[in-house]
Amino acid sequence: MESKVAVKLLGFWVSPFSFRVEWALRLKGVEYEYIEEDVFNKSPLLLELNPVHKKVPVLIHGDKVILESLIILEYIDETWKQFPILPQDPYDRAMARFWAKFADEKFNAWTVVCTEEGEDREMYLKQVVESLEKIEQELIKGKSKFFGGESIGYLDIAIGWISYWLPVWGEIIGSMTIVDPTRFPAIAGWTENFRNHPMIKDKLPPRDKMVVYFQWRSKEISALKASAKKG
Repeated sequence: MESKVAVKLLGFWVSPFSFRVEWALRLKGVEYEYIEEDVFNKSPLLLELNPVHKKVPVLIHGDKVILESLIILEYIDETWKQFPILPQDPYDRAMARFWAKFADEKFNAWTVVCTEEGEDREMYLKQVVESLEKIEQELIKGKSKFFGGESIGYLDIAIGWISYWLPVWGEIIGSMTIVDPTRFPAIAGWTENFRNHPMIKDKLPPRDKMVVYFQWRSKEISALKASAKKG
């Protein structure tokens, strides 16, 4: 593994955005030091390195500080040339960026589902399903194992959380299979390929711990919303 310059990553154990960066570093064979951050009691280091958004992940490469997970992915790909993750073709690269941004824009709806009830939940679930339908069609169009072809790439890493986090959120809102394999066979197949990739399968958060955490977060956010309505 390459270790010419110290590489450090500030992350949070259940953040899919932190895992994106770890997956990319592992695929590139880059040695790094992981620093766990308490996002509910942010460290002086995090506040110093990311004073604007105060979020993880934060990548430290020597004296350089890189913020925002998708930007970090591109930095990693351009800095360490082995195992390219972004498509080489300009059009394919642009489309990969487009779909990564699309998924991130829909991320809020996919997480809010856990804290909503009744008609509001149904509204967000509809948004989730519509997003998945578009991603399903993109996968079908590609006719390949991964979004980038037969090897894992930028877009797989960017939306990899769909394969692992989304089923957990479905369980929290009532044992719901959001990614129904009969409705989304391409996504279901991609999910298996992604989660079983040797660089991914042993770099995922403990599922049981995730369920407990997101159940707690759901209750906390629901309580805050209820309190705000009373106020």
